[in-house]
Amino acid sequence: MKENSAKYFSNQACQYYPCHKVEDAEEFNCLFCYCPLYVLGERCGGNFRYTDQGIKDCTNCSIPHHEGGYEYVMEHISKISDLVRKVN
Repeated sequence: MKENSAKYFSNQACQYYPCHKVEDAEEFNCLFCYCPLYVLGERCGGNFRYTDQGIKDCTNCSIPHHEGGYEYVMEHISKISDLVRKVN
């Protein structure tokens, strides 16, 4: 298992761990427990769907929880700033 760091954190004591189906739970990264890219809607780039009630369901997306997930989120997080600038 990796050690906790700025790019990786594992909370195996969490009642939902791991919160997505994965092949190797020992490699599951909990750092982005709540994905900061959720707010991007369809522009997040993940494997999501919308429920019949219009709620974004990220159950099938594990991008932030695997190796390279930190880098992926950091590469896309500026899109959130872009949205905020457009609104204000």
